[in-house]
Amino acid sequence: MDVQRILFTIAQSAPGFLLAIVFHEWAHGYMAKRFGDTTAEREGRLTFNPAAHVDPMGTIVFPLIGVVLGWAVIGWARPVPVDSRNFKDHRKAMFWVSFAGPGANLILGTLSAFIYAFVATQVSQGFSYYAVILQMLSYSIFINFLLAFFNLIPLPPLDGSKMVASFLKGSALRKYEELARYTPMIFLVIIGLSMMGVSTLGRVLGPLTQIGQSITYYFLQLFS
Repeated sequence: MDVQRILFTIAQSAPGFLLAIVFHEWAHGYMAKRFGDTTAEREGRLTFNPAAHVDPMGTIVFPLIGVVLGWAVIGWARPVPVDSRNFKDHRKAMFWVSFAGPGANLILGTLSAFIYAFVATQVSQGFSYYAVILQMLSYSIFINFLLAFFNLIPLPPLDGSKMVASFLKGSALRKYEELARYTPMIFLVIIGLSMMGVSTLGRVLGPLTQIGQSITYYFLQLFS
């Protein structure tokens, strides 16, 4: 086990990872409040303090396993509580509350790309932390676009499924919600295939996450 590599990866990725998952959950809670539900606020979740959003498995264990296995630091935070009974316009509210998380990651990823391009072109390479800052920003771009597009997958309980559900009624909605029973098995199969070298999810998300690289390139050209 390469302890030095593991510690370096954690130090390089932790700031971007924590900011991405915390901003994602904060955005859900903030949008819910805008539509009349203050549950997240009352439970102390409308904060950028990572401690309020930590999920032991998703924020600590799973990312550490990923680092040890040589993967990128990937995980999740504890979902903010949302009580849809407080919404006046339930369908509209659920759509925007669900989109708020991925939308926040798209904003944060784009902002990271902007700062990356600025540092890369306007800051001297002789600056002591030049390379470290670029590496941290590069990861922030990656994780934010990955989280955004992954959560937009229309499989329960991901945000994309709730956005789709906001357009459905009656039997169509019930049948769609029944997919939740199969989601754990689907993801177990995907993880199993990935461990065997068959990156099925990567083939879908890979091209999408490259959008972050394209945005970064655009900003680099802008500053050049």
